[in-house]
Amino acid sequence: MRLLNRSAGRLSRHRRGPLASVLVIIAGLLLTGGIFTAVVNTTASADETSSNSELVSQGRDLFLVSCAFCHGQNGEGIRTENGNQIGPPLVGVGAAAVDFQVGTGRMPLVQPGAQAPTKPETFDDDEIAALAAYVASLGPGPAIPDESDYSIAGLSDEERQAAITRGGQIFLTNCTACHNFEGSGGAMPHGGYAPNLHETSARHIYEAMLTGPSNMPNFANGNLSPDEKRDVIAYLYSLREMPSYGGFGLGGLGPVTEGLAAWLLGIGLLVGAAVWIAAHTTRTTKKKVDA
Repeated sequence: MRLLNRSAGRLSRHRRGPLASVLVIIAGLLLTGGIFTAVVNTTASADETSSNSELVSQGRDLFLVSCAFCHGQNGEGIRTENGNQIGPPLVGVGAAAVDFQVGTGRMPLVQPGAQAPTKPETFDDDEIAALAAYVASLGPGPAIPDESDYSIAGLSDEERQAAITRGGQIFLTNCTACHNFEGSGGAMPHGGYAPNLHETSARHIYEAMLTGPSNMPNFANGNLSPDEKRDVIAYLYSLREMPSYGGFGLGGLGPVTEGLAAWLLGIGLLVGAAVWIAAHTTRTTKKKVDA
């Protein structure tokens, strides 16, 4: 009994001590902070889910009006009775594909053809975001990249030069067959063409590599890492700043325009000079005969 009384007395003295008060305050703060964080996170998650649902609903309304005729009401794609594909299925293409196709004006398609041409945007940024959210809800696919993935603005001069070197090697190995060595594009079989990349934004270049639109192969992150995609963008942007050391770039299309210029200008001048010399020689000879 005495031992119990002594123990109770010691506990009572410890509870009245300054350290016990501090521990109680800390425990109370931790408990209050934990409850507040849990409530805030739950509320934020609910708000985010509600906002995303509204965005998906808005995107579906736009999709049914502008896209369903070719791609089907649920993005399943549509084929004709002959088996021709009017619009491909969109399940699993991801938000990045929508942001690229609609953001560059390729979609909605004006008329069927070998390749969708670029044109002014039909939708504004909010509507594009809504369409992308709806298509993303149909199945998992590449998301719209963050600016940090493709921006080269934060690179130092040394980092940028290294990125340009690496990106040039990747581009010359994988892309020049269609886009030519300086990204000027060119004709392709069956009426297609590789577009000029000189005015394409970094975001859309990144999304094109990520999703592989039209005839372009798909360079997923497993094939080409995000850093390597950014290096390609650094190389393409460096070409825009590079002067034409030959004087006339002639569109940067290589031997086609250069050969045409050689024939029209070079050979043309030679033929003109030969005709002038021949005519001048004939007049001089005639004067000498008359004399």
